[in-house]
Amino acid sequence: MPPTNSSLFRRKSIAAILANPPADADGHGGAPGGLARHLTVRDLTGLGIAAIIGAGIFSTIGQASLNGGPAVSLLFVFTAIACAFSALCYAQFAATIPVSGSAYTYAYTSFGELAAWIIGWALIMEYAVGNIVVAISWSDYFTGLLDGIGMHIPRWLTMGTQSAYAGYEAVMTLMQSGKPLAAATPAQLDAYYAWAQAPELPGGFRLVVDLPAFLITVAITALVYVGIKESKNASNFLVALKLAVVAIVIAVGVFYVKPANWHPFAPNGIGGVLKGVSAVFFAYIGFDAISTTAEECKNPQRDLPKAMMYALIICTVLYVIITLVLTGMVSYKELGVGDPLSFVFAKVGLPKFSGLVAVSAVFAMASVLLVFQLGQPRIWLTMSRDGLLPPVFAKVHPRFHTPSFSTIITGIFVGVPALFLNMDLVVDLTSIGTLFAFALVCGGILILDPYGKSDARFTVPYINGRWLVPLLLVGAGWLLWRYDHDTIMKLIEDVNGRTAARSGEGYYSVFRHQIPYLVFILASLAIMVVTFQKKLSLLPVLGLLTNLYLMTQLGINNWTMFLIWLLIGLAIYFGYGYKHSKLNKPVGVPA
Repeated sequence: MPPTNSSLFRRKSIAAILANPPADADGHGGAPGGLARHLTVRDLTGLGIAAIIGAGIFSTIGQASLNGGPAVSLLFVFTAIACAFSALCYAQFAATIPVSGSAYTYAYTSFGELAAWIIGWALIMEYAVGNIVVAISWSDYFTGLLDGIGMHIPRWLTMGTQSAYAGYEAVMTLMQSGKPLAAATPAQLDAYYAWAQAPELPGGFRLVVDLPAFLITVAITALVYVGIKESKNASNFLVALKLAVVAIVIAVGVFYVKPANWHPFAPNGIGGVLKGVSAVFFAYIGFDAISTTAEECKNPQRDLPKAMMYALIICTVLYVIITLVLTGMVSYKELGVGDPLSFVFAKVGLPKFSGLVAVSAVFAMASVLLVFQLGQPRIWLTMSRDGLLPPVFAKVHPRFHTPSFSTIITGIFVGVPALFLNMDLVVDLTSIGTLFAFALVCGGILILDPYGKSDARFTVPYINGRWLVPLLLVGAGWLLWRYDHDTIMKLIEDVNGRTAARSGEGYYSVFRHQIPYLVFILASLAIMVVTFQKKLSLLPVLGLLTNLYLMTQLGINNWTMFLIWLLIGLAIYFGYGYKHSKLNKPVGVPA
C-alpha cells in the first residue's frame, strides 16, 4: 500500500513517550534497553564545551579572520545569538521530552515521521561525517607534534589515499609540463612522496592510509562503548585541560597585542565578515549533542536547559576574546593558516607557547570526537526503537548500559573513511545538516507551543512577534540587499570579466548561486505573514529565520550534495523505515 500524506506525517505523542520512560533514575532501566543515568549539569556543560571548543578555535578561525579581519569577532557574537535562539528551543524540548533522540525526537512530535526521518538522516551527516574531518585534523596535529620531537611516521601512514593520489597526479602533471619538482607546493610534495614511497600491492595499488585518524577513532569509540561514566570523566578532564591552555594563551597573548592591527576593523566590509559564516558556525556545531544524552541525565528537565546556555555563553566569550587577541597580535592578512594559534605565537617569537597550543589542539580534537561519537549512536538507538532502523541498532549492552551495536557502527562509519578520504567540503556540508536541524527545532516549538503556555520546567519566553518580526525583517532586508547587490556585481564580474553582465551565461552562473537566497526571501515573507496573523512567539521565529539565512550562505554546490544525501536517506526510509515504523499499525493496536 503506497504511503498517504497522513501516514507520512503521523506524529508520536509526548504523553506516550513520557508514559514509557526507557530508563529510571538509578540507571538500570525502567524498561528493557534503558541507559544509565550519571550526568549532572556540570558534566553536560563540559560536554557542550568539549564539542564547541575544538576544530573552530584551533583551525577554521584563521581563515575566517583572514576574510573578515578583526570584525569576525562580531560574527561569533551573531552566530552565538542565532545558536541561542535554537538553544532555547532545544532546552524547552529537552525539558518536555527528556529522552535520547535530540532533534529527531522533537521533529517526530511536532512535524511527523517523514520530517523526523529526514532530520535523523541529516544528523548522521552532522555527527559522523563531521567526525571524519575532526579525525583527519587530529591526525595532522598529532603527526606534526611527533615530527617536532623527532619521531617520524612514514608519510604513507599519515595521509588518506585520496589526498595522496591527488597530490601525486598534480606533481606528475607539473613535471610533464616541464616544470621542476620544486615548483610544487609543500602539500603536493608531501602527497607525492607519500604515494611514491608507499608499498605497492597487487594490481599497482599503493597502500596509503591515515593510520592515526583511524586509531584515535577506535580509541574514542572503545571509550564510548565502555560507558557514559567513563566518557564523562574523560570529557571533563580534556575540557579542564584545554580551558587552562586557552586561558594561558589569552593571558600571554594580550601582552603582544598591537591595537594598530585592529584597524581597519572590517577591511572587507560585511561581505568579508559573512564569508566566515560556515567556518564560524562549524565552531558551534555540537552544542545540540548535549540533548542526545537526555536519557543519561540525573535530572534532564532541570539540567539540560542550564547546560546548553552555560556552554554557549562560556564558549562565545572565549571565541570573541581569542579572535581579538589573534588579530591584535598579527595582521589579519597573515592568518590564513591551518593552525592560527600556533602560528601567531611562533610569529611573535614564543615557540614554546606555539608547541603548547599544538599539544592542546590534540586534546581538543579528541574531546570533539568523544562528544560526537557519544551523540550519533543515541540518535540511531532512538530511530531503531521507533522501528525506522533494524532492531539491532537499539541493542543496549547489559553491563555497560550503552548502545553497543550503534556505537560500533558509528566507529566503523567514521574510522574507515578517515583512512582513505580527503573531504574538503565537509565543513559546509556538516553545517547545512546542523542548521537544518536547528531550523526544524525552532519550527517545532512554533507548532507545539507558539504562545509559551507549556507547563514544562523550561519554556521559551513569549514575546509577541506580530509587529517586531516585520520591522526586523525590513531592517535586515535593507542591509542584506546592499550586501547582496555588491556580491552579485562582483560575481558577474568574476564569471567572464566586466562584460559578463551582458551575457546570459554570466547571469545564469550568478543566479544559480543565488537560488538558496531567493528561496529564503520567499520563506521569510511567508513566515512574516503567518507570524502577523497568529501572533507567534518572537524568539523561535528569529531562530528559524537566522538558521535559514545562514544556510543560504553555504553555496549551491553544498546544497546539491546535501539534497543527494537526503535522497539516499529517503530511499532507505521508503524501503525499510515506513513499513516497519511502530506507528504503522492498525487503529487500536498499540505501537
